[in-house]
Amino acid sequence: MDIVKLNKAFSLFDAYNRRDPTVFKIDGHVEPSTYFYTVKLYDWVKKLDPEASEALLLASRSQHIGRWEVPRSTYPEGRVGYLQWRSDLSKFHAQKAADILNIVGYDEDTIDRVQMIILKRKLKIDAEVQTMEDALCLVFLEFQYDELIAKHADEKIIHILRKTWNKMTDRGRKAALTLDFSEKGLFLLGKALDNSSH
Repeated sequence: MDIVKLNKAFSLFDAYNRRDPTVFKIDGHVEPSTYFYTVKLYDWVKKLDPEASEALLLASRSQHIGRWEVPRSTYPEGRVGYLQWRSDLSKFHAQKAADILNIVGYDEDTIDRVQMIILKRKLKIDAEVQTMEDALCLVFLEFQYDELIAKHADEKIIHILRKTWNKMTDRGRKAALTLDFSEKGLFLLGKALDNSSH
């Protein structure tokens, strides 16, 4: 692992993500949203896989790079529009990450691998892609779940939780159960898991 290159890539990714005009407030601090979520994603990847490869670490730190530049509002309402947005967004992140990795001097194989993880190719088959998926689910549950509860009916939240749970490995689920959920969050998670097949 080339620590010098890794740290250079991280500093460029982070500088880019700090340009996000939207903010996340936590414990009296305000951080650019994309930067905050990306660092938390990276932290979860390291917790889930202490021996994570260089490509996986790079992918985790660039998974959402420049997210604010492709707003959901620029796509049609509804599921089709949402899926198209998600697909285009993933490709945008993968290209943006590749551009920066090229500047840093990474080889083509490493860049291809980082892009494969960002695009979540071979999910459920590729262990590193699945680690990323677990980490993404954990960031959602830890930092975005309560906000979602406030916006949607309980039944919709339970449906989302079941889908999230089914995306995760046993390792990811065990980590999820260690999170400090709100009373309502814990109640809805219990309802989701009571009726799930897991």
